[in-house]
Amino acid sequence: MKPDSNVTILLADDHPVVLQGLRDALRSDTSLQIVAEAHDGAEAWRLIQQIKPTVAVLDIEMPGLDGLDVARQVQLQGLPVSVVMLTMYEDEALFNAAMDAGVKGYVLKENAMTVLLSCIETITEGRHFVCPVLSDFLLRRQQSARALMKRKPGLADLTDTERKILRLIAEGHTSKDIAHALGVSFRTIENHRYHMAEKLDLHGTNALMKFAFDNKAKL
Repeated sequence: MKPDSNVTILLADDHPVVLQGLRDALRSDTSLQIVAEAHDGAEAWRLIQQIKPTVAVLDIEMPGLDGLDVARQVQLQGLPVSVVMLTMYEDEALFNAAMDAGVKGYVLKENAMTVLLSCIETITEGRHFVCPVLSDFLLRRQQSARALMKRKPGLADLTDTERKILRLIAEGHTSKDIAHALGVSFRTIENHRYHMAEKLDLHGTNALMKFAFDNKAKL
């Protein structure tokens, strides 16, 4: 990474030994600046809102708010923070939940000390990073997304804003929540929902919401 890249990092884990290991893993790159550390999800979320680091490295399991809860809030608020999720589990459902929450990097804790630098470099270049041993999860997710695109070609016609709203709907957020997060009116979100349903050829009061829920891991 370039010395002037000015990448700021927040680390969050409820185990001091893990935090120390993460610090050690990042120490060799002087272009990275650890600006905050948190020991639970609520503290991590407060610091993310306050500092807006370039990258937030979050343990998926923390007291109070867990890493996924924090990632969902980052996604809902549209904060310019790339989230890296740390986990002990090779669990595909958990992986998909993290991707649905807008996570950019997904790393097994047992590999974190060796791949975290590569992960941060990758996501700050605008790409996703998945721990190599979990690459099959990402491949299946991408294949499912391509299959859905063939089945619902109208997805290609959605605007970037509509795609974001659709993903937020899939995460269970209401139109009121989304309107508040995006700084627009409730009516604006409802209009977006109407146009999305038209493009996707969905009919019925809850058809768009059901489509989003059913295809959350493919959007």
